[in-house]
Amino acid sequence: MSPLLFILSYLCTGICHPPIAGSFLYHHQVSAVTGDNVPSLLKRYYLDESTANLDQFYALNEISKNEPLRTGQGYIMPILIYRYDGKSIRTTIGDSDYPRALRIQHYNEKIRSAGLRQTRYQESKLLWVPFHEVKKNPAHTILKKSQELLGKNYDFKLRGRSMENKVFYLVAGHGGPDPGAINTFRNKQLCEDEYSYDVILRLYKEIIEHGGIAEVIIEDPADHIRNEQFLPCDRDEKCAGEKLPINQLARLRQRVNRVNQLFLKYRDEGILDQTCISVHVDSRSRSSRQDVFFCHYGLSAGGRTVAENIHNVFAEKYSRHRANGSYDGSIETRNLFILKNTMPKAVLIELANIQNTHDLKRIMLPGNRQALANWIFTGLQTSP
Repeated sequence: MSPLLFILSYLCTGICHPPIAGSFLYHHQVSAVTGDNVPSLLKRYYLDESTANLDQFYALNEISKNEPLRTGQGYIMPILIYRYDGKSIRTTIGDSDYPRALRIQHYNEKIRSAGLRQTRYQESKLLWVPFHEVKKNPAHTILKKSQELLGKNYDFKLRGRSMENKVFYLVAGHGGPDPGAINTFRNKQLCEDEYSYDVILRLYKEIIEHGGIAEVIIEDPADHIRNEQFLPCDRDEKCAGEKLPINQLARLRQRVNRVNQLFLKYRDEGILDQTCISVHVDSRSRSSRQDVFFCHYGLSAGGRTVAENIHNVFAEKYSRHRANGSYDGSIETRNLFILKNTMPKAVLIELANIQNTHDLKRIMLPGNRQALANWIFTGLQTSP
């Protein structure tokens, strides 16, 4: 197995539109103790009945068959941890095979009786599945979807778990028949939806690399993270595989309905911390310079808190990185459709004024787009 596949095995809850079944989370990891070798370690976890587990252990840990285990070092086990959906093992793993489900149930009971796990899967919502019982390795689906979104040049690295058990719905403004705000700069057209989408993808990557679940609501199958200043305008964005309607209200309802559909699914799985982030680029007079500002629905205390947390990060960053240390970004109450009608707490972020030449640097320079994503992410990390 390639290093990318191994890393993705930790991140799959956020990369694709998950099925109704429970989500695959990560592989179990243990530390080797004195006297351990690979066969004895697998035997202790009742994984010695299939050579597939042995081969998978070597692949996951990228070690040779003659390489000894190092005492105290962590090793990835051929045990897949799924978020139990509260219904059945079969619906959780997406496999209707009843004998297989019964074997997995007995495995979890045996592991707990041996003291290798402390809780029942029905209580912790974590189902342990031996690799040899997996009909189809979910990591392959994850790899395909992640490369569709971010491109093959971007490899994932699990850098932390600060976003675990949190879901984020990432919505790039406009798209499809509506490019949003437009400007012409150096004889090239700039479209709001292209720059907001690039920031969304960068934010998406940060979230999943820290163990979070991220759903990109508006997708462009042709565009990945791009490191160019000029991002060509197009109209091929989709929502859950469907074209975006021409009618503005229909477009808004389409993305809101998608967010709410996923919100209910994750809530039923027991994930209560869910946030919607919508990213836009504003359009004002050419002389008007505009700092990044944030909007939330007036009756949403949660949305207000998230906006404040991200705003505080921007204020702190600009105090250090801007020459005069000033930052005039605001937090505003807006009765916008996506803020008012999404079930999770929601924040809309305006990145810049697309008409202002100085503001354009904030969205056109790839490094600045990455900084925007990083700062938004830092604010989300501090949000409850």
